[in-house]
Amino acid sequence: MSGPGLWLRRTHRWVSMVFTLTVVANFVAMAKGVPPAWVTYAPLAPLSVLLLTGLYLFVQPWLGHGRGGTRKA
Repeated sequence: MSGPGLWLRRTHRWVSMVFTLTVVANFVAMAKGVPPAWVTYAPLAPLSVLLLTGLYLFVQPWLGHGRGGTRKA
């Protein structure tokens, strides 16, 4: 795999780790009391990136940019 698929897949993986860490930090902050608003809304930025990259990776096979390239009948 080359082109945008490779770096997009890697970006999606790394952003998923950032998202997981922000969610864990959110739960830790909630356990200590009422967290500040920025902690509560911190997971939304990586989540939006995950949504966009995940949707693109999901439709990639139907666009002909998937692992096999072009589709044969």
